[in-house]
Amino acid sequence: MVQELLLDPTGMDERAADSTLSPRPTSLRGLTIGLLDNTKPNATNLLREIGEELQRSYGAGETRLYTKDYFGTPAADDLIAQIAEEVDVVVTAVGDCGSCSAATVADGILLERAGVPTVSITSDSFFPSGRAMAKVQGFPGFDFFAVKHPVASLSADEIRERALAAIPEVVRILGVEE
Repeated sequence: MVQELLLDPTGMDERAADSTLSPRPTSLRGLTIGLLDNTKPNATNLLREIGEELQRSYGAGETRLYTKDYFGTPAADDLIAQIAEEVDVVVTAVGDCGSCSAATVADGILLERAGVPTVSITSDSFFPSGRAMAKVQGFPGFDFFAVKHPVASLSADEIRERALAAIPEVVRILGVEE
């Protein structure tokens, strides 16, 4: 008799019970900032603008850009482990559709569970999708930020405006006090 492995489609695996945030830094001074790009249009540009502003205004150290394979699924375990090994905090973006918003929030939760303070950024039109993913992942209070929708069709100047508008919330979610 052949036995089949039964998978739980709810995402409620053994990691889903941990809703504890990683220890927060009080300052970004000299810290390495991880930028996790989900491959959506303008995600790289938004993340680079945020990284540059964190360096300019908060004294953050270097930034490292990572790109996951596909925007609609959470980052692979080996990429999460690599990021957790190499950086101090992470900003991941951008969720501006249903599946990519959910996956962006899932990435943030996976990184928090790996010990890295993380801010996930979605667009405001898909905030409910992100909130639903946080609940499914067993982390209903996971705090993330929603920029004004859309993101994909914006010019470079408009992306910069979105990034600057996001900075106070990025800093608040990371727990930075200075």
